[in-house]
Amino acid sequence: MTVRVLFSLLFLSIFCFTQIGCNGIRYRPKGEVVKIHQSDKIISADSVTVIAAKEYQAGLWKKMMQGKGYRKAWETPIAVPVVCLDTLYGGLTAKDKGGGEQTLSLELDDSLGNDYTLRSVNKNPESLIPPFAEKLNIEGIVTDGISAQHPYGSLVVGPMADALGLWHSNPQLIFVPSQPEVLDSFNQEFQDRMFFFEYETSGSGKWTKLPNICEVTSTEGMQELAHGDPYFHMDTANLVRARLFDLIVGDWDRHAKNWGWIITDEGETTLATVMACDRDNVFYGIGGIIPSIINRPSIQPLLRPFDKKIDHMPGYVKPFDSYFFYGVDKKLFEEQADFVKEHLTDEVMENALRTWPPQFYELDGEEILEKMKSRRDDIKKYAKEFHEIVQERGPLEEALKGSTAFGRMTGKKKRTKVN
Repeated sequence: MTVRVLFSLLFLSIFCFTQIGCNGIRYRPKGEVVKIHQSDKIISADSVTVIAAKEYQAGLWKKMMQGKGYRKAWETPIAVPVVCLDTLYGGLTAKDKGGGEQTLSLELDDSLGNDYTLRSVNKNPESLIPPFAEKLNIEGIVTDGISAQHPYGSLVVGPMADALGLWHSNPQLIFVPSQPEVLDSFNQEFQDRMFFFEYETSGSGKWTKLPNICEVTSTEGMQELAHGDPYFHMDTANLVRARLFDLIVGDWDRHAKNWGWIITDEGETTLATVMACDRDNVFYGIGGIIPSIINRPSIQPLLRPFDKKIDHMPGYVKPFDSYFFYGVDKKLFEEQADFVKEHLTDEVMENALRTWPPQFYELDGEEILEKMKSRRDDIKKYAKEFHEIVQERGPLEEALKGSTAFGRMTGKKKRTKVN
């Protein structure tokens, strides 16, 4: 099908869709508390039942045009523990707002120097709207795309990463009540919301329990440490494994800011081991007539749907990969593919998905499991294809997205362990 025909179908579909109205949202839903448990006040409750968002509800026509995504998961109630930050991990201190325009996030730390973050389950899609969409009055088509993200997908990725020996930010779902004594000036914006609470890509790293921990840092911080340090070493095999795991869970949005690095003193060398964070786009359930046209490789190659087969590997290969993997032996990719296939068993994947409350497994669990199995079974083929694309593209000639550091990692000073 030619690009001209695709664009004709796209504009025809959009025209038909807009004739019945396409009301999108230009704000971040707060969620609706439908039940308070063990108390009549949220602040003293042990948990609350919350509906993340009703804004993605759709009739048959809208689902046909825009896809069903995970609309039911967004509107299905979930029980969430209520957490007072002044007692969590011995008491946390709010530091600063972080994150991008879509995610509401807050950085916190504890008395040991560990850094944490609150990341909102609900997103504000307004920044995604391009000017032409506003002029055509089709911004609702863009903002409705949030429904393709599973609201709780990141919760089931961790157990699978554990089975593969991969570090991650360990997101946990919590509900934050009003607590001005802890949140201070942030209370108004963050109170009475559902968040993922997880480790931040900074801090002392004492939460790792590693005896030789130096710190946890960002990709940019790791690059600065590595620059000119002949003793600096990156666990490349672990990073390859992490990227192959991304292919299995369909996480297409992996740039520098979506990774942290655990820095350890290994005696003669300083070692950097990758830590994944920000799993908003796992199991990306895009579908429907309009997205299916837009996401063809000839139109939008980077936003990839989560299907049984990977139809366009170049969409998964990022500048991040060119920076770290150019010149890496293909054999390492093949070895890590074998490791992933052996350790990411059917049982591991199903058990991970069943950590969801039963209603969410019943909605989407079996379909997601079948897609992961298929991708896992083909992972060696995908690993070879991934490696080939990286080598064909050549070394990165610009700074990484999400990082101002430039040039290949060559390794500043040798780090010392945290006391």
